[in-house]
Amino acid sequence: MSTRPTDSHTLDSNHMQIAQDKPGIDATLAITLAGIPDDTNALVWACHKLSRESGWWTDPETGEDIDPNPTFPTKLCLIHSEISEAMEGHRKGLKDDHLPHRDMAEVELADAVIRICDLAGAMGYDLGSAMAEKLAYNQQRADHKLANRASDNGKKY
Repeated sequence: MSTRPTDSHTLDSNHMQIAQDKPGIDATLAITLAGIPDDTNALVWACHKLSRESGWWTDPETGEDIDPNPTFPTKLCLIHSEISEAMEGHRKGLKDDHLPHRDMAEVELADAVIRICDLAGAMGYDLGSAMAEKLAYNQQRADHKLANRASDNGKKY
């Protein structure tokens, strides 16, 4: 993992500030954007490797590898189903059936990330670099600033 800058006032374009929002913790974490691609792509590789080894990319009838391109829409729907399950768990305040010490929403979000990483690996995407670029871009977007989001035509729910 990359080293973090210690002075939040000296952050450059390769770093960003993320405020930790956890009860009892009052800290700001500086994340090095340069580390995100490798760390994320390692997760992509691990998720896809485990999925492939478990047979999720093998046709059970023919034993042939499954082409990710025609199954892309189906995989996106499976990702969406995990998000919907997270919403349902959150709405009902449920614990997870398989990991009962965790909230269902937390586990279903983990499932969604696993499925996203698996699909990105199957497609050969450099998800880590895309995430780092998108995080950096979003920090500069006018429509992501609080005042603009609160305006009449802002991004608000």
